[in-house]
Amino acid sequence: MKDQIIKAIAQTASIEENNIHLETPENEEYGDYSSNISLQIFSQFPTSKAGQASLISNFQFPIKNIKNPRMLAEKIVEKLKADKDLSEIVEKVEVAGPGFINFWLSKAVLIKDMEKAVHEVKRYGSSSTGEGKTAIVEYSSPNIARQFSVGHLRSTIIGQAIYNHYKFLGYKVIGENHLGDWGTQFGMIIAQIVKKDLDPQKLSVQEFQKLYVEFNKEAEGNPSIREEAKVWFKKLEEGDSKARKVWKSAVEISLEEFKRIYDLLNVKIDNAHGESFYEDKMPSVIDEIKEKGMAKESQGALIVELPNMPPLILLKSDGATTYQTRDLAALKYRIQTWDPKIIVYEVGAEQKLHFKQIFKVAELLGWKNDREFVHIGHGLVLIGGKKMGVRKGTDIKLEEVLQESVQRAKKIIEKSGTDRGLSEFDKEEVAKAVGIGAIKYWDLSHHPTSDIEFDWEKMFILEGNSGPYLQYTFARCQSVLKRAKIPISNNSASSPSRAESRDFQFPNNLTIKQFNNEELSLLRTFIHFPEVIEHSARNYAPNLLCNYLYNLAQKFNVFYNKHWILPRVDKKSKALKYEDPSSMIIRPYLTSATSQILKTGLGLLGIQSPEKM
Repeated sequence: MKDQIIKAIAQTASIEENNIHLETPENEEYGDYSSNISLQIFSQFPTSKAGQASLISNFQFPIKNIKNPRMLAEKIVEKLKADKDLSEIVEKVEVAGPGFINFWLSKAVLIKDMEKAVHEVKRYGSSSTGEGKTAIVEYSSPNIARQFSVGHLRSTIIGQAIYNHYKFLGYKVIGENHLGDWGTQFGMIIAQIVKKDLDPQKLSVQEFQKLYVEFNKEAEGNPSIREEAKVWFKKLEEGDSKARKVWKSAVEISLEEFKRIYDLLNVKIDNAHGESFYEDKMPSVIDEIKEKGMAKESQGALIVELPNMPPLILLKSDGATTYQTRDLAALKYRIQTWDPKIIVYEVGAEQKLHFKQIFKVAELLGWKNDREFVHIGHGLVLIGGKKMGVRKGTDIKLEEVLQESVQRAKKIIEKSGTDRGLSEFDKEEVAKAVGIGAIKYWDLSHHPTSDIEFDWEKMFILEGNSGPYLQYTFARCQSVLKRAKIPISNNSASSPSRAESRDFQFPNNLTIKQFNNEELSLLRTFIHFPEVIEHSARNYAPNLLCNYLYNLAQKFNVFYNKHWILPRVDKKSKALKYEDPSSMIIRPYLTSATSQILKTGLGLLGIQSPEKM
């Protein structure tokens, strides 16, 4: 529908379609879509008579005496109203304010869209825009020999949501976990293990991290010991057996720990390639840079000079490789292996300069072509307004937070009394879904680039913008639909059962006047779901989907609290009583569409939707 409206405007105003943008008005009184095209065109009106004559000849109507954007908008609307194709989907077109053009979709379109939401189990909102294209999303990327902290959560959760979005848009998506298993930090750990004569195979991730923290504290008083770390990392790169033994133990023990945390978060990443994977791939990158005359020696190091930014260091003065060298090798490997259209790095904002350098070198090497390189620099998780730090040991362990979150969810469920009829096992599963969902939604409801303050109370509010509120709304929908005996839930996106895909008979005689405000508001919200998903994906901003789902849940709960969805049984006569017989036909389907959209939307955010809560 949106594309059809844009096409109609383009034909009427003789303007390229890609120059026309339709907005969704925040106030529903202003329609389903709004365009400022008349203001845009009028601002470009030429002042010369020759220019005006040329412009006039392009329009389908005379504009010689048009003196302001509103007059132009009125002329455009006059032509749009005569467009027969447009009239099939648009019920009303009006001019508002200084020249905005507002569009109201027809009742037939709104009802048909609701029908799609009910029928297309978990597929409503998907598209094939990414068909034939590959997107790579790098996310999570924890450092080996360190525990997951709350700070690691952002990359993992945001990256998974972006992965899900692009897959839903039809892309072939490859998730990459770029593990930090190489670098000077291993020199620090090896130096400590050698000094203390420890057996690395008997150490836990917590103990490896403790050694790292201890080294950095000692280095604050004695900076010279950092040279020991550099020496040991150089030995690691050269294949020293003692260094390799420590490194291998740290990697194996860490991977076991990471898997446990990913299982708890219900996160699965396609590939896990450590920085060490690119050890034998770096020489070819360095050679390519040298062959193209881009490499330069500086104070014993090998660098690439870049415009308007510091140089990228390929090799340190001692010959050791850098994080930048490994990232270039990884980028080349991904391009050669998968030929992606988009490569997304969900990595902290502190790496902004690093990725600017990587992307620029890739461009100079001719790797970019028509590819899109994106760095989503997520903000910090703050505790009391302060940044956490692994080196200083002030970070909060993610597992502790997740366990606490599940316990809080249990208390909420027990207090609300919504756990009736659930077995003890089911209660545990629901508490896990709600607790983990609360953490995820709290993160994703913020823009990725913003810093966020860790706040338990905001995560678990049941009457506001939170994961539990959306999950509770979904469970409420499920309860209504089970009483209505309308099967709508299905865990399979590809093969809905016959009962779930049957042709629901929607009334043909419904008019807008027969809908009350709450019903109409839901109908007009459903139709924007596919657009929100695409907008959320294109802007790498899952918070846009969060905003939409919260808005939908609010509207459904207003509708639920104000109206009967199902008929009620009269206690005396035992007969069914209807609040409004003409509306009772449509209300279960409004509930069904709301349920499907909430489930799909939460799924894209990586959040489960328990049917009871």
